[in-house]
Amino acid sequence: MDEIHDATLSEELDRLHAEHTRYAQRLEELLQKPYLSAEEQLEEVRLKKLKLHAKDLIYALEHRAAAVA
Repeated sequence: MDEIHDATLSEELDRLHAEHTRYAQRLEELLQKPYLSAEEQLEEVRLKKLKLHAKDLIYALEHRAAAVA
């Protein structure tokens, strides 16, 4: 049972790390531009929020796993 839980937790952490990386890469693309359109500015704000949310979830899952172990 613990192996299933560990595998599921590991898969979720992998997914969140991949999302966080995707958001960071897109933000970097936007920051390379000298000027952002209104849509790109909104996307930048949205990506920052999504990236932070993913980071918070990663932190929570890692600390929950450490507390259980």
